[in-house]
Amino acid sequence: MLDREGFRPNVGIVLLNARNQVFWGKRLRTHSWQFPQGGIKHGESPEQAMFRELHEEVGLLPEHVQIIGRTRDWLRYEVPEHFIRKDARGHYKGQKQIWFLLRLLGRDSDMNLRATDHPEFDAWRWNEYWVPLDVVIEFKRGVYEMALTELSRFLPRVNHHNRFLRSGMRSQRHDERSVGGEPPLAAPAD
Repeated sequence: MLDREGFRPNVGIVLLNARNQVFWGKRLRTHSWQFPQGGIKHGESPEQAMFRELHEEVGLLPEHVQIIGRTRDWLRYEVPEHFIRKDARGHYKGQKQIWFLLRLLGRDSDMNLRATDHPEFDAWRWNEYWVPLDVVIEFKRGVYEMALTELSRFLPRVNHHNRFLRSGMRSQRHDERSVGGEPPLAAPAD
């Protein structure tokens, strides 16, 4: 199913863990890493296609994730001609994608790259959100950058509690007793 301009409707998935790291899948028998993605079937909404692809490629179910956001419009990339099947050349140009930002609610162990008979990935890892895109096949890098940039406005803030700041490490008030015979810290001047 192509649009009038030769682009196939598709969804892309940016999956976050609790530390705002993103899921990267290694394409089967290659050295290329990418986000889960796939085509939208006739009659499917982008959201329905996203959940189907999430299960097919990563083994996750809707209850394992929360939708945080999505791109406002289609993001496009053209596929170089030498990657296009000969019978599709001339009318197929590439993909147009709606990208979804998801939060993993489940555990890493809920992921299953062999959930279907046709796996896309043979390995996966968590990467920082703004990881360099040099591991992504060159013609997809621009759309990845656009998707990550647009979706970054939805990134939840991660609470980094400084576990090293304990009550004994904070300034003491002038009326508190000192510890170990040392004079108390001076109170800040008003």
